Amino acid sequence: MEKTFNLTRRDDGIAILTMDVPGESMNTLKAQFGPEISEILAEIKSDSSIRGLVLISGKKDSFVAGADISMLDACKTAGDAKALSQQGHVVFNELEALTIPVVAAIHGACLGGGLELALACHQRVCSDDGKTMLGVPEVQLGLLPGGGGTQRLPRLVGITTALDMMLTGKQIRPKQALKMGLVNDVVPQTILLQTAVEMALAGKRAPKPVKKSLVNQVLEGTSFGRNIIFDQATKQVEKKTQGNYPAPAKIIDCVRQGIAKGMQKGLEVEASHFAELVVSKESEALRSIFFATTEMKKETGAEGASPRKVKKAVILGGGLMGGGIASVTTTKAKIPVRVKDISEKGLSNALAYAYKLLDKGVKRRHMTPAARDNLMALMTTTTEYKGVKDADIVVEAVFEDLALKHQMVKDIERECGEHTIFASNTSSLPISQIAEAATRPENVIGLHYFSPVEKMPLVEVIAHAKTSPETIATTVAFARKQGKTPIVVQDGAGFYVNRILALYMNEAAQLLLEGQSVEHLDKVLVKFGFPVGPITLLDEVGIDVGAKISPILEKELGERFKAPAAFDKLLGDDRKGRKNGKGFYQYGASSKKAKAVDESVYGVLGIKPGTNKDAKAVAERCVVQMLNEAVRCLEDGIIASPRDGDIGAIFGIGFPPFLGGPFHYIDTLGAANLVRILEGYQSQFGNRFEPCERLKTMAQENAHFF
Repeated sequence: MEKTFNLTRRDDGIAILTMDVPGESMNTLKAQFGPEISEILAEIKSDSSIRGLVLISGKKDSFVAGADISMLDACKTAGDAKALSQQGHVVFNELEALTIPVVAAIHGACLGGGLELALACHQRVCSDDGKTMLGVPEVQLGLLPGGGGTQRLPRLVGITTALDMMLTGKQIRPKQALKMGLVNDVVPQTILLQTAVEMALAGKRAPKPVKKSLVNQVLEGTSFGRNIIFDQATKQVEKKTQGNYPAPAKIIDCVRQGIAKGMQKGLEVEASHFAELVVSKESEALRSIFFATTEMKKETGAEGASPRKVKKAVILGGGLMGGGIASVTTTKAKIPVRVKDISEKGLSNALAYAYKLLDKGVKRRHMTPAARDNLMALMTTTTEYKGVKDADIVVEAVFEDLALKHQMVKDIERECGEHTIFASNTSSLPISQIAEAATRPENVIGLHYFSPVEKMPLVEVIAHAKTSPETIATTVAFARKQGKTPIVVQDGAGFYVNRILALYMNEAAQLLLEGQSVEHLDKVLVKFGFPVGPITLLDEVGIDVGAKISPILEKELGERFKAPAAFDKLLGDDRKGRKNGKGFYQYGASSKKAKAVDESVYGVLGIKPGTNKDAKAVAERCVVQMLNEAVRCLEDGIIASPRDGDIGAIFGIGFPPFLGGPFHYIDTLGAANLVRILEGYQSQFGNRFEPCERLKTMAQENAHFF
């Protein structure tokens, strides 16, 4: 059996322990390594010629990317999970207890269990490479650092900094790591090993005291001050998670108890809390999302087809969407882009948009001005079809007007090559209708981004009946290079995400017209787990955009998509939302940090807000509409699988991740239960709540999606 850990001895008495998991591109920590490490540590202890130890990775671009998450699914009980954490504690404690100096030499990803391994060493040195990142991202999987991280990290970098790292899961760059005392030195990768050896030869040194801000010095120095930190952190966490995620509170408790009662007690608390989180339904849901996205990265989106290489892209339209798409193409995918717009103003907007985003990186010192300018140089502009001949893909982001889009298809077929893909960023027009104007319909596809492009992780890749598999695969690969999570959906009005969102939004609107206040509706759905409430979302997206999409969906999909008629009154009053500073909420200089509702909106709609209904009932009415429609999309073949439906809803509209997505959530609720709820509303409010056939069948057979 090939070993993961190999010990080599140097003449100067320093031993090098290289970790290299056989047959894998990244190092991850696995439970079965325990005995192998213990054996090596025993060997080191018994060899008096070893004066120091350097731990390094045998992988080209990573140190240790974390613990192997599939181990957690193998845990049948909380007891199994606790044993896993305790086994890690034993090994890391043994490493820390070595009397010789132990130095971790870090290059590449050093995350989760990887950072906990490095923390158990006496000193750390990392490379100044862009690939080097340190962090404890466990909270993003509904977990906490279970290998001693909640104890060693605060002792090394201070309580406030450690909590910030553990509660956000953010990744730390080398310079930051040095400044906060997470590493002892940062050097070029070429001399990483040599520096680590020199550190080991110099012997154990007490870590330099971390430079803390005055406030943190005062607060962290006394138990009274520490309690203030923990209470503040708890308050912030509750506000952010709405009590839906158990991990953050448990992280705070591990640190609190460890600092108050000592390392030993802290590790016990950590193992118990870790075990409870592993078996929690929230962590299970978050891990299922992690596995689903990992699995999707291996798929091309079209069976048996391989993507063509995209060397150049053209974006039609320099508006908000066009500018955003151009920006992620140059910045993330590093692919040259030509932006075409009919006006110079549109072009300068697109350039300014991309520059502003890149300049943020310069201001935060994540990027040099020269690197920013090199990326900006990848973006060129034109008002005519010049310099577009060699484009591999054209992304169209012009107005939602079929005649205009037909014109674009014809222009591109005339100006570009026979293989050029024409991808439309339409949010509602069926792609087959856009492709009607094409002589090469196999090259026409939908590529639907969400706004703001640089922040929203999802894109829908929409194939119509004639789109070629190669076009699908190339478009999926292109979206991935832009840093997006693409899901392939079949053609149809609203595709998947906007279709399930529309019914949810309509239901919120109905509740508003029945007398629920704007604040109550938004608050209730944020509490349920959405990032923003439906009324805030309508203001952000634009009331005029919603009004445009509704009739298209109603015409193609039927009566249940009919938007409340009262909404015409909003447009009659020129209320478009944030974009023109007039919507449900107040905008402008006078509006404070917390947005206030523009009370005059009730008069425009001809309603008076009445008493607020029970929060659970309000949220349920909106959410079951979305769940029912998601299953209908699966039934209609719009999405290929429940997995894709879950990913689309979570990344596209912020469906609560701790519920695992609409399909996971239906499994939790039980299909029969959901059908009962829907039928109850159907008898009360009419057929828009009628459960779809597939749900009814599942209810009878007590079936599950997963």
